[in-house]
Amino acid sequence: MEITHVTDTVWMLRFPVGQAYAVRIPDGFALVDCGWAGYEKPILDALAGLGASGPTDLREILITHCHKDHYGSAAALAAATGARILAGAADAPVISGAQPLPDPVLADWEIPLYEANAPQVPPAPAVPVDRELSDGDTLDWGEPARILHVPGHTHGSVALHLPDSGVLFTGDTIANVGQLMPGVFNLEPARMADAFRKQAALDVETACFGHGDPLTTGAGAALRAAARTLT
Repeated sequence: MEITHVTDTVWMLRFPVGQAYAVRIPDGFALVDCGWAGYEKPILDALAGLGASGPTDLREILITHCHKDHYGSAAALAAATGARILAGAADAPVISGAQPLPDPVLADWEIPLYEANAPQVPPAPAVPVDRELSDGDTLDWGEPARILHVPGHTHGSVALHLPDSGVLFTGDTIANVGQLMPGVFNLEPARMADAFRKQAALDVETACFGHGDPLTTGAGAALRAAARTLT
C-alpha cells in the first residue's frame, strides 16, 4: 500500500480505488476513512511503520460517508484495535447495516465510469457506529477537530476541519482528478455545489480528498477559485 507523508501529522494511505488518511493524535492515531474490506493488516502495518506501538494505538476511525470503498475495513479494524467508529448521523444506519445504501443518481457521462469501477470494490461488512456526528461537532485530536455536515454525495457525508493545522478532509464531496471538482456518483447531485462552497470558505492550507492527490499548499485559495466556476 502506498503511503504518502502529507503534513507533520497526516499520511495518505492509497488503495486500488480511493484513499484514507492516518492522523497522529496525542495518544496514538486516528483514521479518516479506512479503505476496502480486507485491508486491515496493511493499515495496521502502516501505522506500526509510523510509530504505533500496537493495534490499540488506533483510537478512532472517522468515516466520511457510507460508501464501501471508505469503510470496508472498519469492522475488522474495530475488532482488532477497539477503535471507536464515528460517522455522520444520516449515514450511520447504512454503515451499521440497518438500512441499505440508496443507489446514486447518475448523469449519463457517469454511467460507464460507475459500471467500470463499482464492481471492483468488495462488500463492506457492517459495523456499529459509536458516535453519530452532526454539523459543528468537535473531536479532541490534540486540537479541536470540527465536523461539517456536507450532504450531497451521501445524505450524511461529513468533512473534517483542523483549524489550528489548516487541514481539511473532504471525503468524496470534493475530488482532485485533473481539476478540483465535486465528487461523482452522488445521491443528491443538486446539493454538491453547496457542499463544495461550504468547504471552500474555510481558511485551510492543506486539503485531503477521497480521490486525487492532496493539496499541501494554498488549498483554500485553490478551492475558492474552483468554487467560483460552479453553477
